[in-house]
Amino acid sequence: MDIQYPLELAGTLVFAISGALAVRDREHDLFGAGFTGFITAIGGGSLRDILLGSYPLVWIGDVNVLYAILLGILLAFIFPTALLKLRKTMFLFDTLGIGFFTVLGVEKALSLGVRPEIAAIMGMFSAVMGGVIRDTLTNEIPILFRKEVYASACLAGAILYLILNYFGLERDYNMLISISVVISIRLIAVKYKLSLPRLD
Repeated sequence: MDIQYPLELAGTLVFAISGALAVRDREHDLFGAGFTGFITAIGGGSLRDILLGSYPLVWIGDVNVLYAILLGILLAFIFPTALLKLRKTMFLFDTLGIGFFTVLGVEKALSLGVRPEIAAIMGMFSAVMGGVIRDTLTNEIPILFRKEVYASACLAGAILYLILNYFGLERDYNMLISISVVISIRLIAVKYKLSLPRLD
């Protein structure tokens, strides 16, 4: 069974939830929260596809992506308290989202015939840019520019995927392992307050 498509929809849904919840305490209405959730969900993938020259963009060519976004936004409005308890200050949904989109971005880039080095960068780009756009829209310093292990966790997962792919690991197992590594690095870094060295 091919797990890429379900993972893509799941990643889209959790990023939509993340974006919608990001504006919950800022007096935004349903449309404002929905717009933020939508941009968060499709931002990284759309920019990746534009850079790779892949058209139509994934959310234009597949209406199920739009349904996943709408479901995520509705869940954020119907169950905000429960979701806020689960996510613990946005980390959970961000982490799940970047894990999914890192590997899916690498897959998409490889399918278009780019070199593995470029595919790794596109995977990282897919994962982090939705969150950067979300933070910019909500007047937050983008998490990419804070002293946290974020983009580097995505890059590590992307590189691991390429290595395991090179050695012929079955694709679905490779995807699950690489996504798990991104999520694990991010959660461990947050829990123990780890960060990369500063450039002084």
